[in-house]
Amino acid sequence: MRSLRSAEPLPADVVDEVRERLARTGATLTPEVVAAALRERGRPVGDTTVLAVHEALRHDVLGAGPLEPLVRLPGVTDVLVNGPDAVYLDRGAGLELTGVRFPDDAAVRRLAQRLAGSVGRRLDDATPYVDLRLPDGTRFHAVLAPLARPGTVISLRVPRGAVFTLAELVERRTLTEAGATLLRRLVEARVAFLVSGGTGSGKTTLLSALLSLVDPRHRMVVVEDASELRPEHPHVVGLEARPANVEGAGAVPMRVLVRQALRMRPDRLVVGEVRGDEVTDLLQAMNTGHEGGCGTLHANSAADVPARVEALAMAAGMPQAAVHSQLASAVDAVVHLGRGPDGRRRVTEVAVLRRSPSGQVEAQPAVTFAADGSSHEHPAAAGLARRLR
Repeated sequence: MRSLRSAEPLPADVVDEVRERLARTGATLTPEVVAAALRERGRPVGDTTVLAVHEALRHDVLGAGPLEPLVRLPGVTDVLVNGPDAVYLDRGAGLELTGVRFPDDAAVRRLAQRLAGSVGRRLDDATPYVDLRLPDGTRFHAVLAPLARPGTVISLRVPRGAVFTLAELVERRTLTEAGATLLRRLVEARVAFLVSGGTGSGKTTLLSALLSLVDPRHRMVVVEDASELRPEHPHVVGLEARPANVEGAGAVPMRVLVRQALRMRPDRLVVGEVRGDEVTDLLQAMNTGHEGGCGTLHANSAADVPARVEALAMAAGMPQAAVHSQLASAVDAVVHLGRGPDGRRRVTEVAVLRRSPSGQVEAQPAVTFAADGSSHEHPAAAGLARRLR
């Protein structure tokens, strides 16, 4: 396995001196320019030093800086920076502490500001946090110190080059063969469903795999806050929300895009992540004949999904009774993901939504999947089987 430990760090003042000269002269970064800057400062100019300073500065102005080697490691989904002295990554089996370090918090801050500036976003003491998508599709979030401790915090969600298939997810033990068969039938039957789970549980990965199974004749319109879904399908139209610019104008929220999507003749309407008032438009859309609609939702369990939808919809002004009425007729099933004791992401449950005698919607477990690969059917499985037929 490729080592995650960085080389011995250079003295920060050496790199800073060369950086200052380049900024002052406007010279292009080359090994020759680095050597000249070192000589001017009376520093050693051996090949090893020159190349080390050049590499440090190149990382400082290109890509993800010192994080670039981590981002490019096979299988990496997340790279997390907790100040200058702690950098973690996730390759699907939980967080791993790497040997990458920054000289100080100013270096972390500089990298965060450069990445934000690469897409025209502001990140400074007046606007000390940012959430955006980089040109290569990487999801980037940062909070500057002193709001964040122990220093500036950076979170990178790395997109996969190719979409996982259900067979690959079975190989990675995200779901069992029986689970894959059930989810395939869920898509083929055009069942409306939500994929729930915590942050980083694999909701987007699973949904991309499922959307790749949609009939090629169907037109999918995908609405997302930050474009992450990349299903292998010939007819996908993506709509991405836009935040306000530095003047506070030009924002296009998810709710507006959901309404626009309804006018685009979708066979399947997909909302990448339901987390705001767009939930009301999604529920209404899924009650107007758009079969097979789906989306993802943050929730601790499948049983918590109705309460989560209720909280979002009521915050948007929809009465409680209307929320449960719409939810009961709009969504048939919930696919829940979680992390096992070993840190692996996996499908833990498929539940169906049913009205209780009180009129409230409840998520009743149909099939649960244990960490050892076994599964267990519950009474609600019969109702799910009828819906799949």
